[in-house]
Amino acid sequence: MNCIYCGGKTRVTNKRDSLNGVRRRRECLKCKKRFTTIERVAEVRLYVIKKDGRREKFSREKLEVGIERAFEKRPVPQEKIQKMINEVEKQLIERGKNEVKSSVIGELIMKKMKKIDHVAYIRFASVYREFKDVKDFKKLIKEV
Repeated sequence: MNCIYCGGKTRVTNKRDSLNGVRRRRECLKCKKRFTTIERVAEVRLYVIKKDGRREKFSREKLEVGIERAFEKRPVPQEKIQKMINEVEKQLIERGKNEVKSSVIGELIMKKMKKIDHVAYIRFASVYREFKDVKDFKKLIKEV
């Protein structure tokens, strides 16, 4: 890879796996400056079929926002949340289909959340299942 500063050749000084892919620390052989690159697998074109039948491009960012909102102010490490998001995304890609129903994504998330934090699970489920009143909450709490 070429240096982002001067265009010279670089060498890898450190490599490790991270939540976002393979992290490589590089040093330019010419100007000696250092920088970091993150290598990820190329994005797979995945589309979500919404409840109303609309087709929307899959967005990891949108998935993260919804999940992180459910875990807000909960004693769960960010690494654990990111690992869960990575697992969900991986499972969707491994299905080998380019379209997935939003209900499949929601159920995958809730299954994993239930194992990590019951409060976050109930928060997410209440929005995902569109709870109308307290009876819906009571029913879900009894399940947990």
